[in-house]
Amino acid sequence: MKYCDPHVIIRGWFLVSIIVGFGCFKPDVIVLPGPPQEGFVLGPEDVIEVVVWKTPELSRQVVIRPDGKISLALIGDVVASGLTAEQLAETIADKYKALKENPSVSVNVMEVNSYYIFLVGEVVKPGKLQLKSYTTILQAISLAEGFTQFASRDSILVVRTMKDADGKHKEIRIPLRYSDLISEEGAEYNLTLKSGDTIVVP
Repeated sequence: MKYCDPHVIIRGWFLVSIIVGFGCFKPDVIVLPGPPQEGFVLGPEDVIEVVVWKTPELSRQVVIRPDGKISLALIGDVVASGLTAEQLAETIADKYKALKENPSVSVNVMEVNSYYIFLVGEVVKPGKLQLKSYTTILQAISLAEGFTQFASRDSILVVRTMKDADGKHKEIRIPLRYSDLISEEGAEYNLTLKSGDTIVVP
């Protein structure tokens, strides 16, 4: 399969692509290297602490349910999944405004359980990796104890599900070459993984 060199198109950015037949990877959207700019996004099974200032009876430690919600005193269910801790604190404060004047709310992440990736193909230990902090593609390969002798190291794909402009989920594929990742400019290609990403090493 032919591969379009990202150096040729735009330097230092990732071209997120869809495979079209046996031709080149067709550019779709651009993904910056480094941790997601929006911060850590909460998900199911994360343990968080909700603190309502000067109101200990409303403060509590909760686990985000599989449906992405938490239950809090007086206001009931609140959607937590898909939000950062700061965004969730703002949402909870808005709900408490009907009951309390100028509520001050903070959300602390106590335990991360929703951040995981999958590795398939020619790595020594394929499968699901449960992660506790942001992890790059090189770190994930290291955690899987590297490649097997049959791996096509320059044909790595990261398969990711993202929302399009209409809010619908769409699967995209990010082509990566190990030779780029370990080059002097490797930091430009060492993608930070998002929860649910699948690394395919043919």
